[in-house]
Order: sequence, then C-alpha cells, then structure tokens
Amino acid sequence: MKNKYFGRLKKAEPSGMQSTVMFAISVISISIMLILGIVMYFRFSVLSRQEITQSTQKLMEQAGENLEDYLGSMRQISDAVYYNVIKENDLSNQDMDIQRGMNLLYEANRDNLRSIAIYNNYGSLMAAEPLASQKEDPDVTRQDWFKQAMGEMENMHFSTPHIQNLFDDGTFRYYWVISLSRVVELTNNGDSQLGVLLVDMDYSNISRMMKQINTLNNGQYYYLCDSNGEIIYHMRQIQISDGIGSENSKAAAKYKDGVYDETFQGERRKVIVNTISYTGWKLVGVIPYSTFTHGMVNIRYFIMALMLLMAMMLVIINRVVSVRISRPILKLNNSVMEYEAGEKPEIYMGGPLEIRHLGYSIQKSYEQIETLMKEIVLEQNERRKSELDALQSQINPHFLYNALESITWMVEGGRNDDAVFMISQLAKLFRISLSKGRTVISVKDELQHAQSYMNIQKVRYKNAFSIVFDVDPSIYSYCTVKLILQPILENAIAYGVSSMDDCGEIKVAGRLVDENIIFSVTDNGIGMSKEEVSLILTDSKRVHKHGSGVGLVNVNNRIQILFGKEYGLRIESEPDEGTTVSICIPAVPYTEENCKILEKGYIFSREEMIDKKTQGKER
Repeated sequence: MKNKYFGRLKKAEPSGMQSTVMFAISVISISIMLILGIVMYFRFSVLSRQEITQSTQKLMEQAGENLEDYLGSMRQISDAVYYNVIKENDLSNQDMDIQRGMNLLYEANRDNLRSIAIYNNYGSLMAAEPLASQKEDPDVTRQDWFKQAMGEMENMHFSTPHIQNLFDDGTFRYYWVISLSRVVELTNNGDSQLGVLLVDMDYSNISRMMKQINTLNNGQYYYLCDSNGEIIYHMRQIQISDGIGSENSKAAAKYKDGVYDETFQGERRKVIVNTISYTGWKLVGVIPYSTFTHGMVNIRYFIMALMLLMAMMLVIINRVVSVRISRPILKLNNSVMEYEAGEKPEIYMGGPLEIRHLGYSIQKSYEQIETLMKEIVLEQNERRKSELDALQSQINPHFLYNALESITWMVEGGRNDDAVFMISQLAKLFRISLSKGRTVISVKDELQHAQSYMNIQKVRYKNAFSIVFDVDPSIYSYCTVKLILQPILENAIAYGVSSMDDCGEIKVAGRLVDENIIFSVTDNGIGMSKEEVSLILTDSKRVHKHGSGVGLVNVNNRIQILFGKEYGLRIESEPDEGTTVSICIPAVPYTEENCKILEKGYIFSREEMIDKKTQGKER
C-alpha cells in the first residue's frame, strides 16, 4: 500500500527545470546555513573563551593586589617593630619600652595579627605581644620559620599556614597563622647579637580573600601556593590534605605569570598564574574547558534558533513556488489521500481540463465502491444475525423439554412444593431467556439465569451435588451472550457429577483479566481424556450420550459469531480428576448503545473494547 502511495506522489511531483532549480537552491541554502552556523559557533566560542580568560585575569589581578596590600602591611609592621622598637632600645635596660612599642603596634593591627615575638639566635624568647606564657620548650630553632630566617638573613620569609604552638593564651584554642620571620640585630647590654623577629598573621584574613573570589560555581576556581608548590589556600584543602583529592600545584609553581593550557587527571583546562610580590607565592586560577562549553550554551541556542528561522524561511519560499506550480495536482492528491485515510472529502475537480476530468472519474469510482461496500457489510451482518438466531433457537426447546419433563415427574410423584419451586425458577429462567428477543444481556442476568437453572437441577437430582458461585460483582455490568453458562452446567451435571452420590461439586467463577471477562465452570467428576477433549469443539458429528449434543459447540459458535474468533471456550480435563470449561469474552460495558451495536453483528476491535470500558468507568 505504501508503495502505491509513493508511486502516486512521484507522479504528482512537478518535473523539469523548475524542480531542478528549486532542488539546487535548497541544497545551496542548506549548505550555506550549515557552514555559517559552524563558523559562527567557533568564532563565538573563541571570543567567549577569550572573554572568560580576560575576566579571570582581571579578577586575579585585583585579588593579587589585595593580597600584596595585606602582606605589605605585615612587612610594614615587621619594619616598624625592627626599626622603631628593637633598634632604638636595649633589651637589658629598656624592657618596658620595647614591650610598650610592641603593644602599640599590636593593638593598632590586632585584627590582622595573632602575635609578635622576638627570639635570640639560641631560640630564647626575648619579648612577645600580646603577653602570654610560652609553652614548655617549644624549641623554635627546629621550626621552619626560624631556620628560613637564619638561613637567608637578608630576606623576609613567609611560611605556609600552620598552627601556632608557641604560647598559651588560657583559652586552649589553636590558631592557624602565617609566619613572617626575619633576622634582626639585637642590642643587649651594649652588645650586638642576632635574633629573629616573628610576626604571626591571622590566616583567616587570607582565607576570606580567597573565598570571595571562589564564589562562582561554574567550574572555575582559584588557589594559592608558595614557590615550592605547597598549598597555602585551596577550596578543597581538606580533601587534598586527606589524600582524597589532588592539585597540580607543583607544576603551577614553576610557571611564570601568564596563561597556560594543561591536562590534569584527564581533564583539559586553562591555568592562569599571577605571582604575589614580596613572597614568591603563586595565585593560580583554573578554568576547565567544560566551563567554556557551559558558557556557550546560550550561543548554541542562538545559532540553532537563527538556523531554524532561516530554514523556515527557505521552506516557506519553496512551498510558495511548488504550490503555485503544482497546486491542482497536489489538491487532487490530498483529497484522494484524505479519502483513503477514512475521511469523506469532496474530490478536487478544479484546475486544467485534464485534472477536472481525472477528479470527476475518481469521485465516481469512490461513490460506486462505497455503495458496494455498504451492500456487502449489510449482507454479512444479516447473515451473521441469522446464524446467531439459529444457534440460539437450538437451546430453548432443548432445555424446556428437560425442565418440563422434570416438573411432570415431580407432579406425578406428588412433590407439589418442588414442582411449584421448579415452575417459579423456570419462570425467572425464561424471563431472562426470552429477554425481549435480545441475544446480548448483562452478566448479572446471565448469572441469575444460571442460578435458576441450577436450583431446578438440584431439585431434580435431589441435591446430589453442590454448586458454588464465586463471581466478582464488578463484572455484573458488562455484556455477554445469552445462555452460555447453562449448557456448560448441564454438561457438568450430565457427564460429571450426576453419578457421584452426594459428593459432586460444581464451582462457577468469574473475573476481569486483561480487558477480558473469564468465566470458569469446574466440576470434580469423572473427567475426560486429552483425545476426547480435543474433539469436543472440533468434531460436530460426534454422538453424545445425553442431551441434544449442541451445548458446548453451540456456546463456542455463538461467542465467536458475536465477538470474533479470538474468543470462545477452552476445556481442561483429567480422567478421575474433573473438568474445567473456561469462557473468554471481551469486557464491553453493558449499555443500550453497545447492545444495539452487538445485536447488529458488529465486532469490536481490541482498541474499541478498551475505549468502551473507559467510557463506562467515566459514566
């Protein structure tokens, strides 16, 4: 069918130079759009990368200046202590002047300082501010800041962050500091000797500065290290210290100021390095390439939107051209396709004379086909209705004969009460059996019919068997074929439990399973072999021991005539174990509309069954 549609479409396409020109324009336009989009994307990508890098450099320059100002102020404090306090006073005679000068400087800068201390070349404490007791034997000569100062006397030395362990302040707290140490010349009793001036800066101030520039959450970050690559600040410092994370700080410490490309742990990134004056520290900015990609999201959307707009314009232009050329053929083709899709439009009969003639011929052909289809459907529905009525008529005389025979037997035996009960049950049974000539009734009525029938049979057989109805009430309001349970129950009695002497059991169950209604009639009778089971519904010429011989075959045929071949009976049996007859019918809600449709012989598809069920729930 698809090949036919494609063949017709190919025939409807305009041919010649016009179509060739339109195809060429489309190819050229699409190619230009793709090239332009790719060039624009890469150009914007380069510009975005440069912009991010430049903004990062500016931010790092500002942060570097702030750090230099802070460290410069610490140098100034160290110079003030050295030149204004230490060099102007003798340690032996003017302790109070030295302490007073150090106190003034400490109080003026206490927000940035943790302590100021003076040690001689043997590591003995000479003076300190704020006044605090020194811990027992801290042995400052073995500490890095002391060794650095004594090793390079001409320079000032900034240490990496460490915990101050020199003084007891009474709070038993530990403080992270950065030590600024230098060799100074001390005067003691007029004699000169070397010593070390220690200024401990509060590390939290540097940490605060670094946190301010690490507020962006787009993947880029900044860290601080010394000239040897030792981390001074890092936003993941704890993980790095614990060995969970790592940083390429050793390599960054060797870089000169500038921008570098590197690959670290499989990730491409840009590294920007800025050296801090006085210290040799490196302020490092890291920009993963994923940050650049993230920044290009909006640009990608812009380019895609632009290309989409251009494509829409191209489509509109080509559409206008093609429609003007092939309008009559396309209209005719569209009307034909709509008709084949199940709609009933008017076949287009405009345009040139040839197109009008073709449209007129197609319209006439479809009208003739529709008339023939209606006649065929009507004929089939009438035939199926006749078959259903013929099968239905086989049940009523058969059961009426058996029931009247039982009532006659009871009256002759003087069992008037049983006869009255039988007649009342028979009246209920035939009220449902007749059903105003309908073949489709509700599940509830079918169950009432089956219960009346079994009440009659229990009286007839003197309660030689028991009957249990286990049917889900939720299926009462669905459609079923009339008189499908009674023939099965009749067979269960005749072939199953009639000769079992008060131990026969019959169970009727009903459930909704996967959009289908499943009835089952189970008995514990003598059962059947597999060969006999296989012949029950297939061999219509079998000779039956009891009844009319039309029961199960009749039920199966009536269900399949009404609902389709996928529904009907299924029989399971084992010799001396019993028999189970299952009935499968679709779950169609019991409404007047659905009954009328089924009575006319229309078979619902599975999708229609589901729709009908949904509509029934909504009501």
